[in-house]
Amino acid sequence: MPELPEVQTITSQLQKEIPNLTIRDVWSDWIKMLQVLNHNDHIKIKKSQKFTKKSNQSKKASILFERFKNDIVGKKIKKVSRIGKNILIYLSSGHLLLVHQKMSGHLLLGKWKIKNGVAVPEEDGIMKDKMNGYIHLIFYLSDGRMLALSDLRKFAKVVLGPEDKVLSLSEIKKLGPDVLDKNFSFESFRKIIKSKKGKIKQVLLDQSVVSGVGNIYADESLWKAKIHPETQANKIDDARLKRLYNAIRDIMKFSIKVGGDSMSDFRNIYGKKGGYQKYHKVYQREKEACFLCKAQIKRIKISGRSAHFCPSCQKKA
Repeated sequence: MPELPEVQTITSQLQKEIPNLTIRDVWSDWIKMLQVLNHNDHIKIKKSQKFTKKSNQSKKASILFERFKNDIVGKKIKKVSRIGKNILIYLSSGHLLLVHQKMSGHLLLGKWKIKNGVAVPEEDGIMKDKMNGYIHLIFYLSDGRMLALSDLRKFAKVVLGPEDKVLSLSEIKKLGPDVLDKNFSFESFRKIIKSKKGKIKQVLLDQSVVSGVGNIYADESLWKAKIHPETQANKIDDARLKRLYNAIRDIMKFSIKVGGDSMSDFRNIYGKKGGYQKYHKVYQREKEACFLCKAQIKRIKISGRSAHFCPSCQKKA
């Protein structure tokens, strides 16, 4: 799943490219990802349904797509920002488009044509990378380019509605402080972590505690701070918490600098890989030697999620 550095990479690139452009049209073959809010209701499709003009789509699917299209076509893009792992595209008339890329989604900027119901790149090149080929949503922009969402697993979520309604969604309201917010001090981090009784790896992954941290950066930060992933959060002393706070922020800033992590599906809006996967110290390095002590990296499961660590550098407290 794209974490904070990957989402920030996409957000920064979009902010450079698409403000002041107008959305001219929309295409989708996977309406399940779409949700529409207005001042009276919230419409979405629970069961997966493809949308094509020839299909026997349900009345609800048809209403959803038409409402989505009517509410977004003709709107000008004002700015692009991020909250947690959500990309926010602010539109004219007070509308807001929220995109959560989930497990394997990523936004792309280019040109495609629809052939037999499938989006195909107009030109040869990097957009023909397999991971860029699962296009299920396209916004046609006023400069002739298109903003597309590629999503192998089809878990991505796209919500459109009035700004206040979108920002009032429960998944937004419950987010913890952003780990890279300039106002998020060590003292704030310390108080939050000290109040939690779970294992530190679980606590870091809880987006209601702090937002933006996922599997990759939790593992990498805990290694740098020399904290075992099963350590009880409220038992970590201030010195180690300070190392962890600094590690999270330093590692994420560096990952943003190198374009995010493309160990798996992630690509930026130009279809290119990020570079942070070249710098992993423990993540996905099971049985390889620790860069500090040469001990063998181990992997364990914590509440169903993998945790990679060095048993020598990260001793269990």
